[in-house]
Amino acid sequence: MKQGQKIADIAENTDKLKRIKLLALDVDGVLTNGGIIYSNGDQETKVFNVKDGLGIRLLMASGIKVCVITGRRSKALYHRCSDLGITDVYDDVSDKAEAINLILEQTGFSAEEIAFVGDDLPDLSIMKRVGLPIAVADAHRAVVESADMVTSVKGGMGAVREVCETILKAQGVWEKAVEHFL
Repeated sequence: MKQGQKIADIAENTDKLKRIKLLALDVDGVLTNGGIIYSNGDQETKVFNVKDGLGIRLLMASGIKVCVITGRRSKALYHRCSDLGITDVYDDVSDKAEAINLILEQTGFSAEEIAFVGDDLPDLSIMKRVGLPIAVADAHRAVVESADMVTSVKGGMGAVREVCETILKAQGVWEKAVEHFL
């Protein structure tokens, strides 16, 4: 697999995708487009993509854990994670590599069983620790260069959904995951 290779170019049966047991996600620039709206008070608003949400639900229903690791703290994030059933939220994290070490200890997973989706410089340390580092299409150049795969769409625009579908297809459970919609 070439560094920075587009997800669409990856064969669905890659060994790295088949091993994934946990998908870790950055928030701003991955689950959102990176924009933050502040009201006149201290209210912060984020826009999340509903397609990403369904992808996350399908992944979790298929037995793959999902967590978020972010440098910021936000009530909007906790609300979204609660809606999706994501219980492992690591926020206000200054060193994401330390967070992944904690996750490895808590879950018993190996680093090779974890994929991480990032977009900016604070994500570089964690991308070097996981088995499958993934960048969104509009990620910083250094993140793209550190990634094994790059989504075809930008963060907050369905990139996470693309990753979820790619993992499910590689693991041979895509059809089962969506059969109740048919």
